[in-house]
Amino acid sequence: MRKNLAEFVEEAKQGKKKRVAVAASEDKHVLEAVRDAIKEGIVEAILVGSKAETERLMSEIGFDRSWAELLPASDPVEAASKAVGLIRDKQADVLMKGLVQTAVLLKAVLDKEKGLRSGALLSHLGLFQSPYYHKLFGVTDAGMNVAPSFEEKVSILTNAVEMFHKIGISMPKVAVVAAVETVNPKMDATVHAALLTQMNRRGQIKGCIIDGPLALDNAVSREAAKHKGIESEVAGDADILLVPDIESGNLIYKALNFLGGAVAAGVILGAAAPIVLTSRADSEQSKHYSIALAVALSRTPS
Repeated sequence: MRKNLAEFVEEAKQGKKKRVAVAASEDKHVLEAVRDAIKEGIVEAILVGSKAETERLMSEIGFDRSWAELLPASDPVEAASKAVGLIRDKQADVLMKGLVQTAVLLKAVLDKEKGLRSGALLSHLGLFQSPYYHKLFGVTDAGMNVAPSFEEKVSILTNAVEMFHKIGISMPKVAVVAAVETVNPKMDATVHAALLTQMNRRGQIKGCIIDGPLALDNAVSREAAKHKGIESEVAGDADILLVPDIESGNLIYKALNFLGGAVAAGVILGAAAPIVLTSRADSEQSKHYSIALAVALSRTPS
């Protein structure tokens, strides 16, 4: 059981280096994270973007020009297309968002002919290390799907469970969180949670243990669950929090980071290769851990 995101960094140092393709590399914060990952021996890098601006920023932050390959692109659209092409052509293993709008990058990823489609729905997962929880846990989806349907929630859950299998958790515990822990027909999140739980119990969703609806306190605190009389294998020991929508997920994500003393590694799942997609507000440590997590996922067969 991993308790620390730094374990991914140490593991990444042990294996063969993976290549990260950065789309629109003229982003100082992203370059700093890539620079540090290269210095630690985690990755090699191909920087795709404005050659002049990328080189200027590299000089500013002490990123030696010889440490990475640089491919010029005239604009972010071309940079996204070229970076995705590097993954598709097996010249790189991990895609990382630079100074390009998420929609532009994802358009290149989802291109039917030249993209990285795998047939799965794309979803975001933040893997958190919190000083107030006994192990790493995931929050999904806080960054991609705005108001997922029930069918989309099944896909989001599947992506998360497959990721946890890849990092060594063979039977992750999934808490389908809502505002309350009882089913209310007027609250879709509780109805969806109950359906997912029943599907899991009947073997329609495998490889995990699902329970819900669970309020957030019950999902992460055995004491809170006990106080409310909830008997659950998941309550107080969740590996994955499946949130109702992007608004609730985003609030949980940022509350953990900015008020809860947590740090996260964030990746996009469901494509043919892991995608590092971080926010400018994310810490350098978070970006570093995100790269290491993506490297770990790229080493595990899909």
